[in-house]
Amino acid sequence: MSGRSFQFIENMLHNLPEPVRDTIEAAHTPSPPQIVLRLLRMVDDEPSNYADIARLVEQDPGLCARVLAAANAPALRRGQSLRNVESCLRALGSRLVRVIATCLAVQCLIDERQTSQTVDLSFFWTHSALVAELSRDIAVMVDYPHPEEAYLAGLLHDVGQLILVSALGEQYLQLVADCSDEATLAAHETRDFGAHHGQVGTSLVDSWQLDSPFADGILYHHLSDKEIIGATVLPQIVWLAHSLTCVDEIPGNLLDTAEQMFPELDSPRLRAARKDAEHRASQSARTLGIAIDGTVSGGAAGLPRLRKSRAGDESDPRSQLASIIGNKALLQTLRQDLFAIEGHDELLLALRESARLLFGLRRVAFLLFDPLTGQLSGKGIAGQAPIFSQAHNFADAKGSLVALAATSQQIRSSHDQQPPLHSLKDQQFARAFASTELLCIPMLSGSRTVGVIVAGMSASQCNRLAQRLPALANFGRIAGNCLEDRRQAQSIREQSETSAALRFTRQARRIVHEAGNPLTIIKGYLRLLDGKLPEQADVRHELTVLGEEIERVSSLIQRMSEVPPEETAEFALDICDLIRELLLLYRESLFDARGIVFETLLPAEPIRVCCDADSIKQILLNLWKNASEALSRGQSLTLALTGNILHQGRPFAELRLEDNGPGMSATALKALHQPPGSERIDATRGIGLSIVGTLAQRLGIPVTCRSQSGEGTIISLLLPTADDATQEKKDSGTSGDRAARPPAHDRDHP
Repeated sequence: MSGRSFQFIENMLHNLPEPVRDTIEAAHTPSPPQIVLRLLRMVDDEPSNYADIARLVEQDPGLCARVLAAANAPALRRGQSLRNVESCLRALGSRLVRVIATCLAVQCLIDERQTSQTVDLSFFWTHSALVAELSRDIAVMVDYPHPEEAYLAGLLHDVGQLILVSALGEQYLQLVADCSDEATLAAHETRDFGAHHGQVGTSLVDSWQLDSPFADGILYHHLSDKEIIGATVLPQIVWLAHSLTCVDEIPGNLLDTAEQMFPELDSPRLRAARKDAEHRASQSARTLGIAIDGTVSGGAAGLPRLRKSRAGDESDPRSQLASIIGNKALLQTLRQDLFAIEGHDELLLALRESARLLFGLRRVAFLLFDPLTGQLSGKGIAGQAPIFSQAHNFADAKGSLVALAATSQQIRSSHDQQPPLHSLKDQQFARAFASTELLCIPMLSGSRTVGVIVAGMSASQCNRLAQRLPALANFGRIAGNCLEDRRQAQSIREQSETSAALRFTRQARRIVHEAGNPLTIIKGYLRLLDGKLPEQADVRHELTVLGEEIERVSSLIQRMSEVPPEETAEFALDICDLIRELLLLYRESLFDARGIVFETLLPAEPIRVCCDADSIKQILLNLWKNASEALSRGQSLTLALTGNILHQGRPFAELRLEDNGPGMSATALKALHQPPGSERIDATRGIGLSIVGTLAQRLGIPVTCRSQSGEGTIISLLLPTADDATQEKKDSGTSGDRAARPPAHDRDHP
């Protein structure tokens, strides 16, 4: 948190109204319905990929804030901050992104029905998009090294307004309506709430604990021109972009301040940049169907506005019935999305995120029922306090909200109990959440209690959720059914896998027996041949490598009837040596004989990687075989190896394969992330890529692939390199054949 006091932010957050604090914790930021509709369509459209969805998310402050908040939750971030939208989406996974989209649609419907007047976010959205575009342009012009970070800071600079709209509703919108511009609004916010929207938005971003300064851009965008001179570069960029969008004509004093901060920016460049950014923002609005009347710049152009009341009587029973049916229909869609999630941990993560998006429940824990012991426990569930891992007696309903919710199969809250939080366990749960109130939602499947959702709340949240008990109960049933369905599906899958494994083992044993005889004969013949050759024969090295490969094949066949363990590399492997060995055996048949130009760029010094040798061989041979089958005579394939690569703070070596062939289909590219045997894998090239992806995932090797029709393919693998201790162990523990082999050339040509 550069350049500002932690204590100041803590004090400011503490003094905010309770609904605002709750909304910050839940990251409840509304989005225009056009954006939510486009997101729903994209996640339902199979060809859409993370890059396409990221481009949509990066256009909306509310949606961007929710994705960043979800991806940076402790259960997902694993010690690493994710501040790139596409990387956040990949961390969430396609199924969880689909769940988020469905929850946003439900929340939009709920918000629409619960307010007498609706919010028009079109001008706010366009202003945020304009500041984001202009921030990125200025960052590029002044050579700021992270222009996308500047874009995100510009996009989220007014996210505090969304939080205040969501928390305070018409009270805040009326305050906005009385203000002529953002500066006046910020002053009135400070007067009424003790903090302006820039400080509120900063509290949200700080809760994600990013190792990034872009929260400062949000906090400081309302400083005076004299104050901003002393800030770092990113806040200056966002301040300038925001200031340029809040005026019809750029005044001289603003140009003077811009020149003091960035001497390379003059008046013509700034005016041209603003014009280009306005064009792109307006174009995006038209593409998404967001109607904008008038200019996108100006004093009050970017403020949320009240829309006229909707037609229709909310007290009409038909409207109430339509509301109930609509909610159930949307929640049924949510159940279908949740059911598509296979992993137990991933399902609980999706349920936790759904509870936050739908009901603002930021602090949530799960206790699951064990029918054998009759107890509730959260043991083994990530992302919740240790107190929830302890076992709790299911039948002990005396004074315990959790047990009472489980036995009565009804929602219980401390707000409704007298005296509240009588049970010591309930008090411990509330303390773990740092909450004053506790909410317990039973998870039901039919007439069975599957578990209990325990949530920490504030008093104001209790009052709001009291109006939504049917929806909360329905959510508990959805969660219970999904957990029970997943348990039953897992049981059936395990039974099927056991039966298939027995049949496979019998067949594998027959194959092992039949294949072992010819391999033994071949190995014996190689030994005879080796004995007949002169001591100095050049072909001896090739025979040694061939013998090692036959041993590897023999070992693979022998293990066919075994359940393979998770393999780890005991020693570090010299990847350069391994590549040269494989080329001795396979280069001629795969490339030279087909007229394919193969070039290797290997360093002279060894590069040791912590990978299993057999798995690396399988990866390389599958990639080479795919390339050999795809390339035509005269086309080329280049293999390059580079050491000393840092990725997320860890050392790697990059193995890069680049060809100028026909490119790969989308189906083949997807095979890198699909397990072998998937019905959607292209049988011609996909199986090999699927094996590559599976092995790479097991070994912790990040894989990226870029391919364009007619222009070729680039595949990059990041191999984890050995640390000093592993390298010393390798050097001291092995001094055999590889160390004695003749060195290969630094650069091999066909």
